[in-house]
Amino acid sequence: MKIHCRMKRLIYLLSAWALVSPAPAQELFTNIGHIKEGLSAITGLKFKHDVPYALISKDQLHHYLEQRLHETMKPDDTRAEELTLKMLGLVPADFDLKKNTLDLLTEQAAAFYDYNQKKLFVLEGSGGGDEERVALVHELAHALADQHFHLAKYIHEGMRSDDSATARQAVMEGQATWLMAAYISREGGGKPEVPESVLNLMKKSIEGSAAQQYPVFSQAPLYIRESLVFPYSEGLVFQDAVFRKLGREAFSEVFIRPPASSGQILHPERYLGRGGAVIPNPPPLPESREFRKLADGTLGELDFQVMISQYSTAAEGEALAAHLAGGSYELFEHKREKFPVLGVASTWDSPESARKYLEKCRQVMQGKWKKLDISKETPEMLEGQGDSGYFRVWIAGDTVNQIEGWKTPIPPGLP
Repeated sequence: MKIHCRMKRLIYLLSAWALVSPAPAQELFTNIGHIKEGLSAITGLKFKHDVPYALISKDQLHHYLEQRLHETMKPDDTRAEELTLKMLGLVPADFDLKKNTLDLLTEQAAAFYDYNQKKLFVLEGSGGGDEERVALVHELAHALADQHFHLAKYIHEGMRSDDSATARQAVMEGQATWLMAAYISREGGGKPEVPESVLNLMKKSIEGSAAQQYPVFSQAPLYIRESLVFPYSEGLVFQDAVFRKLGREAFSEVFIRPPASSGQILHPERYLGRGGAVIPNPPPLPESREFRKLADGTLGELDFQVMISQYSTAAEGEALAAHLAGGSYELFEHKREKFPVLGVASTWDSPESARKYLEKCRQVMQGKWKKLDISKETPEMLEGQGDSGYFRVWIAGDTVNQIEGWKTPIPPGLP
């Protein structure tokens, strides 16, 4: 979704999940030629030209990050994204989106491929050991994809649908991570692929090691952590599934025919079966002329999975979110009184799944608010008042509609 999308786009621009330890960095660059040959042998894609590279100091990196942050996250957009995150209950009320973004970037960036400058950067003082060479494979895999599929354009086109952007970022990071593992296997005399045992081990390592290595990351809200790990861990498994089905063609196919949703990443069979996502219209806003729209976008399986998991269990979140067909949201602000109102629609694969989500809505509200007063509750509808104002959640067929933030009881004329 557009929520946090600019932050994620910026972090994926600086895609280096493994930090590089101190040592002479120039030694690392001597491996570039050999790595390029190996990646081309695995994918069948040739590097069209050399990949420029350079060292960058900590001060230069900090300036670079601040500049990118300023360019990518405009104040109005940042405010809208932060407010939507809070109203959905995905981050706490005191969460500072801009500061969190800069802190995460500063903590994690050490080597990265900038697909705008078409250049590889390594932080001064980085070394040339095995771990560093592996990280270099990941970044050169990005460069190879960029030379064939124009990553900046690929990501920009995905921004038309927020959940689609998440899926495309999973393609980028998942493929680079998969190629990193396949390169290691090939160098060790094995097949240029990722054995299932290694795949499972890598997925668990990615999900577990990030919190251990990065203190800022470990303290971030669940949604932030899951959003940043998802492209690497689930993208890795997705790329493997497509490779098992299509072989070498998979490295091009995922860029030529991008997945449309985080659900297709989590369930590669949907992508391979060419199943699409359903994008419902958010519920109509009463007295809409009194409001101005701050933001809108799509919501996907990853978003609902985290939302439900955060206030119940991970197993429940994963199980129920798998039945999502698609979702959307709109954030409004009252022109005079400046209070926000959020509208959300989610379509499910059956009326039964929609009813199960409605039941979970109460649990989510109890968790995200300090105070919850239910004034009306039926199997098809939930109404009352919470910290952000009055709300109503109701089912229409297989779609669940939600409006919250109203300053008075929501007019009865609303469906």
